[in-house]
Amino acid sequence: MFGVGMPELLVILVVALIIFGPKKLPELARSLGKGFAEFKKASHEFKNAMDMESEKNEKGEAAGKSAAIPKETAALASSPLQTETPSGVEQKAAGPEQEPAKTGPEPKA
Repeated sequence: MFGVGMPELLVILVVALIIFGPKKLPELARSLGKGFAEFKKASHEFKNAMDMESEKNEKGEAAGKSAAIPKETAALASSPLQTETPSGVEQKAAGPEQEPAKTGPEPKA
């Protein structure tokens, strides 16, 4: 307990008995015990509040991820003539190919 052995604890109790006297020592011990109990209760409540908050955040992140997937799917389905390549460049769906415009006389072979 806090690195205090039996001899050190005995010295502390004797000094407390001398300083406070036999009449005030039980009252002091009671108030010290109540103080420790209040501290323990407050730390337990704080820990519970932090745990509840972290669970709420984890649930919110999980719900956000599952809601994002249908939005992306709906965006892709709304433009059927456009497809996205892995490189991120959009291309139009296959259609009739057009020849490039000719700008001059054809070379003779």
